[in-house]
Amino acid sequence: MEFTPEIKDKLDKLQEKYAAMGQDMAAYLDGLLYADFLTYWDYIHLDTLLSLQSPKTPFPDEEIFIMYHQITELYFKLSLHECKQIAEHPALTAEFFANRVKRINAYFNALVSSFEVMVNGMEKEQFLKFRMSLLPASGFQSGQYRMIEICATDFMRLIDKSRREELANATTEEKFEHIYWKFGATELASGKQTLTLKQFIAKYADQFLQLIKEREQTNFAALYHRLLDEGQDVSLLAEELKKLDLFVNVEWPLSHYKSAVRYLERDPVDIAATGGTNWQKYLPPRFQKRIFYPFLWTETQVEEWGKSWVLSVLKTLHT
Repeated sequence: MEFTPEIKDKLDKLQEKYAAMGQDMAAYLDGLLYADFLTYWDYIHLDTLLSLQSPKTPFPDEEIFIMYHQITELYFKLSLHECKQIAEHPALTAEFFANRVKRINAYFNALVSSFEVMVNGMEKEQFLKFRMSLLPASGFQSGQYRMIEICATDFMRLIDKSRREELANATTEEKFEHIYWKFGATELASGKQTLTLKQFIAKYADQFLQLIKEREQTNFAALYHRLLDEGQDVSLLAEELKKLDLFVNVEWPLSHYKSAVRYLERDPVDIAATGGTNWQKYLPPRFQKRIFYPFLWTETQVEEWGKSWVLSVLKTLHT
């Protein structure tokens, strides 16, 4: 069988490629000859993936709980993959930036819409039993989610809003002591840091501090202002950043709020969340008022941040 001109051309190019690297093309062709055909299940390590669920109790719905959180972390990894491309692009344009933020928004849209699995996808009786075997672990301890926040905005926007003014000239380490989420993992009775928070800080604090410093000039807010100053058209980028702001700071926390109300609210006494997190004050956007890009919103929108979404959710829950 004679080689077609197309095959000969490709072989010549391969010969040039390997010769330029001082490699023997024939040896690589041997490897190709002996290698087996790739399969879908081997490529994505399907058997390994499906073996990563290890429930701690015999309740069937615990496996749902585990798998959904694993799916969540994969979406977070996808988002961080886009964050890195944006921050490290050698010649960033508003178009590239907007397209990558659009991808992140698609991931969060999938997360928000799928969170119904956590709201109504488990039996309440099972959840309230198997959750006690998970202490002090909590979804609060998602390091990837905190990294997305750091990449998305000026770090000062993640500081507890009551301390931002006085910490304006503080060091990164000093500011980190007052990052908002630390106040969402306090013991309800004493106000002390929970074991959940202590574990989380011990594992991730150094990584967070390093990322904060790396993204000081390359977080999304800083990059937006840089492109704006360069005279680039940032109109589409602004719209995608506003969507991201709502997804991360309103829709995603409210999804968790709905779940917490469904499983943890009792009248008149609330059940403490896993790890003892103060979810009633930590989750609703109107309390924390976390806004990545206040310069993209009107004063009225900032003032009433999250209010309409909270009211609509509460109305749905109690009707």
